[in-house]
Amino acid sequence: MFRDRLDAARQLADRLKNYRGKHPLILGIPRGAVGMAKVIADQLEGELDVVLVRKLRAPQQPELAIGSVDESGWTYLSEYAQAYGGTADYLATEKQAQMATLRQRRAQYTPIRPSISPSGRIVIVVDDGLATGATMISALHGLRAKKPAKLICAVPVAPPDTLATVAELADEVVCLDAPAFFRAVGQFYQHFEQVEDEEVTRILQQA
Repeated sequence: MFRDRLDAARQLADRLKNYRGKHPLILGIPRGAVGMAKVIADQLEGELDVVLVRKLRAPQQPELAIGSVDESGWTYLSEYAQAYGGTADYLATEKQAQMATLRQRRAQYTPIRPSISPSGRIVIVVDDGLATGATMISALHGLRAKKPAKLICAVPVAPPDTLATVAELADEVVCLDAPAFFRAVGQFYQHFEQVEDEEVTRILQQA
């Protein structure tokens, strides 16, 4: 059980300390993981940025990811997407909605500077936890195409089967806990408050 996201971030930074001084690029998945990425970037003397991806929500179950999409429009669909109502028409509409959110967030989060290129860098992608792993899959896929020197997934908690899937897309996976019984990421935090866009913008401006 983590006290909050910052507690989890400090523990992750300790596990990643071998990258201190190597100028890593720390990318947080908004919105919950951006504050965590800031802590890790500070501890490792790295740079902070965001990687923008969105989950594709199941019909009638918005908390369940049946896939994900990145800024380029590349789409990942889970093997159970159709079983949860992910028809072609539904997915096309849902993808459009999430792409609109991605464009809005890019305009809001980094209006004063372009995103930092991951090419040739040690890149550490941070999230506050993985359930299905859908958004992390899109993030890693998109970043791999930009040819980082090393691509690392860093999360406090995830189920073992999700970690195995994500491990195929990363050069290294750092996870503090992989419990067999996993219902939702929030169950592993004492405090798991919603993070708003304004907070993300403030963190990025400070960086």
